[in-house]
Amino acid sequence: MDKISSPAEFQVAIQSPRLTVAIFKADWCSDCKFIDPFIPEVEQAYADRLTLVEVDVDAVGDVSQEQNIMGIPSFVAYSDGRELVRFVNKLRKSREEIENFLDKAVQVHQSLQQ
Repeated sequence: MDKISSPAEFQVAIQSPRLTVAIFKADWCSDCKFIDPFIPEVEQAYADRLTLVEVDVDAVGDVSQEQNIMGIPSFVAYSDGRELVRFVNKLRKSREEIENFLDKAVQVHQSLQQ
């Protein structure tokens, strides 16, 4: 998974026509660490449908505020620079919840391609 550590990198990542899901997180966040063990498997399972990128909220300056990220980890799906759907709340996220969100993001992206 690519790690985004600047506003410029973030803008490049979300401009792709491919479905790109940004995971906003930080090293100090315990709920972010909770998802670390299974995210590589999730990324591999969805590799043919989307790209996951990790956004370090401490490194990207105002990006988190501009994107209205109120809690981490948060997941936001983009394509062609547009936000499609988001999974943002202050609660710990389970693998099942994350996979359900990714399924929804894929459906939204596919509906826009028709």
